[in-house]
Amino acid sequence: MSTPTQVLHHRLAPALTALSENAYLSAIRAGMVSVVPLTIIGGLFMIVSFVPLPGWESRVAAWLPLLQIPVTATFGLLAVFVCFAIGYDLGKRLRQEAIVSASMATLIFLLIQIQPKDQTFAMDGLGSKGLFTAILIALITVRVQKFCNDTHVVITLPPGVPSVVYESFRALSPMIFLVVVFWLIRFVLGVDINDLLQTAFKPLVFALNTLPGILGYAFLVTLLWSVGVNGDNALDAIVVPIFLQFLTANVIATTQGLPLPYVTANGFFTTFVNVGGTGATIALALVLWNSREPGFRKVSRVSLPTQIFQINEPIFFGLPIALNPIFMVPYILNALLLTAGSYLLIDCGLVHKPFVNVPWTTPPIIGHYLVTGGDWRAAVWGLVSIVLAMAVYYPFARMAERQRLTKALPHS
Repeated sequence: MSTPTQVLHHRLAPALTALSENAYLSAIRAGMVSVVPLTIIGGLFMIVSFVPLPGWESRVAAWLPLLQIPVTATFGLLAVFVCFAIGYDLGKRLRQEAIVSASMATLIFLLIQIQPKDQTFAMDGLGSKGLFTAILIALITVRVQKFCNDTHVVITLPPGVPSVVYESFRALSPMIFLVVVFWLIRFVLGVDINDLLQTAFKPLVFALNTLPGILGYAFLVTLLWSVGVNGDNALDAIVVPIFLQFLTANVIATTQGLPLPYVTANGFFTTFVNVGGTGATIALALVLWNSREPGFRKVSRVSLPTQIFQINEPIFFGLPIALNPIFMVPYILNALLLTAGSYLLIDCGLVHKPFVNVPWTTPPIIGHYLVTGGDWRAAVWGLVSIVLAMAVYYPFARMAERQRLTKALPHS
């Protein structure tokens, strides 16, 4: 193991692993994952609404308002579901009554989305625009709940009272405190928390839709994976809310017949870059399918079926790629190559921008086709991506193969 790899493995990896397992970041990540089925359901109705077939638009026109209802119920209320899910998950992690945690967080979030003039909800705040707010409110709410319980600043009923009633009254003190505090901040002081957080994260939001920004993200994800840290888990809590915002904006633009604003919407990285898993390792499995080295050949054949569904741990740790400089280099290079190639093709209009969320386990090429709403050019690029990744892996795979075979030879 080289010195730089040793430094990453022994010094940086433990710290990043601990960070990725942090209770708060884990809760954010879990909350984001929990809303994926909602975006998939909304995406299915988007596909039906905008099938790229001649004459389909006129046929579906009468049904379009009805078809958009599930889209609004999912994408339009995304932040509400995220707030509830994060509050629930963090409540469990901090050993609080989880359903109470989730309910309190959702109450506070909905409170600050009310427009005082007409006492209605600001609908854009309930969708992707309110995601950062939803995360912050959920974290603060559960933290306050835990503080009140730990310091016994709660209403305690006598033994024998039903647990539902008991927990409801225990939640009363933190709930009153949170309602008063956020009522003061939002309505008395007039602080628009949604806009404040959007402004704070604006540089990062902007960067992740640029080629240098998304390349930096791709490099960081694969570098972390290369030293044995789950790069996606480490960064998802930060980037997934942004990618979901991009996806929602593209969905809204599609429904309104406007140009789609974002290249790197949710689905770009998981579909166009992680072809058969991070680093496009399905290509490595194909390269090693008939390897002269029995171990490589066996790992590639065993792992290929799982990589069709984007799961690459068998080959990643079986060869291994992690902490192996020979495979780390093409692994990172492929992520950068596919990120740059996909971004440029989409940005130039040669491939449609993603606006449909599909499960991350959707096989390559099929995923490319679906995430772009049925663009055949995306499917062709998916196939080309695998061929390009194979070309990148080939010389390194042969080098590793020769090295392994040489070590296996008996010494004279």
